[in-house]
Amino acid sequence: MIKFFLVKCKNRYVHQLGVIKMAKTKKITEISDLPGVGPSTIKKLEEHGYNTLEAIAAATVSELSDIGSLGEKTATKAIEAARKALNYTFETAEEVLEKRRQLKRITTGSKDLDNLFLGGIETGSMTELYGEYRAGKTQLAHQICVNAFLPIEHGGLVEKAPDEISVVYIDTEGTFRPERIISMAKRWNDLLDPQKVLKRIKVGRAFNSDHQVALVDEVSQFAKEENVKVLVVDSLTAHFRAEFIGRGTLAERQQKLNSHIHKLQKLCASFHIAVIVTNQVHAKPDMFFGDPTAPVGGHIVGHAAQTRVYLRKSKGERRIARIADSPLLPEGEAVFALTEEGIVDAT
Repeated sequence: MIKFFLVKCKNRYVHQLGVIKMAKTKKITEISDLPGVGPSTIKKLEEHGYNTLEAIAAATVSELSDIGSLGEKTATKAIEAARKALNYTFETAEEVLEKRRQLKRITTGSKDLDNLFLGGIETGSMTELYGEYRAGKTQLAHQICVNAFLPIEHGGLVEKAPDEISVVYIDTEGTFRPERIISMAKRWNDLLDPQKVLKRIKVGRAFNSDHQVALVDEVSQFAKEENVKVLVVDSLTAHFRAEFIGRGTLAERQQKLNSHIHKLQKLCASFHIAVIVTNQVHAKPDMFFGDPTAPVGGHIVGHAAQTRVYLRKSKGERRIARIADSPLLPEGEAVFALTEEGIVDAT
């Protein structure tokens, strides 16, 4: 008579028929595969933007625990499992280089400006554009939104059809103009349909800093489904600067701004999005030599973006872009022009 019995092996019960057959560990490819994560928890996670393994892996234990239904131990196990599945551990510099080669760049429309960025605006990282009024920050942000819909061979992000990607524009100062999107798209008349471009750009008007933070949280919920490739926040600091006045509110402002920036950085890492933020400037009264203009936000904003670009006005339509800080791009300047059709080389 053959006896059937169960043997506990590494916390798993496997069927035994004379020879022990090892149970196969389930491969983790979705958040539903994570240990201790049930349907109700998945729904709550997705509502808060944690709908990919990348988002879970980049989260903290307290973030997942605060959502509810997840204790600290379960949250820790889920995060560790996500990181293991994605191989979020040490890797060689050669492997990092290979990953970076997979990143794409978006043309600005100006060859000189593209050369300054070593090919265009990089995806999977944050780029800050700061400068005075009419320096070209918003215009360049509009242009990147349009150019993202170009085919890859022409400096865009589209492989087959424009509707395979989407762009998000968070407008905090009421400066977004669909008319400019149309005029910029018409420049690429043989490659882009202005109406199709408009349909794939989601615009959110933020009326205060809380609303701005909420809109970014909302982006994380549909970023994967809508295949968001560009996120613009124009501008990053306007509401924070207006609402938190005086030295007494400085600490609260910087803490809130820091949390907001970290969410933007997570979107970069989780979905390989090109995040473009514009920033206001202020004058430094204690500076007697050189340019007294400095970006708003202090060190919190200063350490946020991988690339900081200082834009300033020149004669007529001309504008000057200077790399203020970057771990890759060398210091340098490029002159470009703002025209009816958008960003072009200065003549």
